[in-house]
Amino acid sequence: MKTLMLLSLALLLSACSKVSVENYDKLKTGMPYTEVKQLLGAPSQCSEVLSVKHCVWGDDKRHIDVSFVGDQAVVFTAENLR
Repeated sequence: MKTLMLLSLALLLSACSKVSVENYDKLKTGMPYTEVKQLLGAPSQCSEVLSVKHCVWGDDKRHIDVSFVGDQAVVFTAENLR
């Protein structure tokens, strides 16, 4: 039981580590959604309005936001990565 809990915690922490300054710096305008997902993992949430897909990786306190038009990243921002 203890091993399972430690393994779960390790997996959770490794998923969070993708939301980092290093990975944010790798984002480029024009990157397709699949490449961004490969870099950052599955997004925490996505929404789509008028052909603009907006996805967030992380949580309310620490996150990376990326907006996609035509499946390409056009705007990205981050908060509290340092």
